Amino acid sequence: MSELSVNHLLGIKYLQKSDIELIFETADHFKEVINRPIKKVPSLRDITIANIFFENSTRTKLSFELAQKRLSADVISFSAAQSSVKKGETLIDTVSNILAMKVDMVVMRHPNPGAAHFLSKNVNASIINAGDGAHEHPTQALLDSYSIREKLGNLTEKKIVIIGDILHSRVALSNIFALKMQGAIVKVCGPKTLIPKHIESLGIAVEPDLQKALEWCDVANMLRVQSERMDVNFFPSIREYAQQYGVDKNRLDSLNKEIIIMHPGPINRGVEISSDVADSSQSIILNQVENGVAIRMAVTYLLASKLKK
Repeated sequence: MSELSVNHLLGIKYLQKSDIELIFETADHFKEVINRPIKKVPSLRDITIANIFFENSTRTKLSFELAQKRLSADVISFSAAQSSVKKGETLIDTVSNILAMKVDMVVMRHPNPGAAHFLSKNVNASIINAGDGAHEHPTQALLDSYSIREKLGNLTEKKIVIIGDILHSRVALSNIFALKMQGAIVKVCGPKTLIPKHIESLGIAVEPDLQKALEWCDVANMLRVQSERMDVNFFPSIREYAQQYGVDKNRLDSLNKEIIIMHPGPINRGVEISSDVADSSQSIILNQVENGVAIRMAVTYLLASKLKK
């Protein structure tokens, strides 16, 4: 059996193209499992996983828990809001205490970029990064690529535009790495204040005009405006943002082709995307959610297989 080249999933930038292909092949298998009447397999019956979330999360946390339970792993979940972190406990102490309970794998979301990488160097467990600040969110990028591949067959030469708050988005960075690795052509689009200064150094172009971006692309990945990460105003008003960078049905219908609409969630309906677009046949937002469970099953299974050696 082929195996991953890494012992942790810290970011897409640490993976090779063969790792992504292996994850997708494994996810194909698990997707078939989760569509059966009995949705469980005993693959990880002897593995204990801790989900440690220092930031709020609905979809990612539920998706990981469901993936782990579908694989029959033992799961413990930890939310920092109700924990000793509030009393000043350090990250290493928190995780070391959890590992002392004989945990094999840690899935962690943390507000600080590099937290998962730091942890992988300091504790003896397999680490999956479920989002570290505005840095990376590797499983989201994997499920996004997987969902595009399902619709378009492959990503070679496919034109993908990522629209919105690129500056604060860990999803954007992970997606750029994953899409480029698979041969896609990537552009970003959004207010100048929300585009990172050195984005071109990643080999992607900036298209400031939304209409031109939509006319160019095969797939538009709409990002949420992350107002919780903004300490200053990056644009005049939400209404103005929606007028310039929001996608509604009129804008979609004005194109001379059908494009695929994606969104990592949570959606601000009426801001980056209107309800009639989010719920339209061009949207694959709910496919992304379903594929998220299969991708997270694949990642967890492949990393756990390395632990058993």
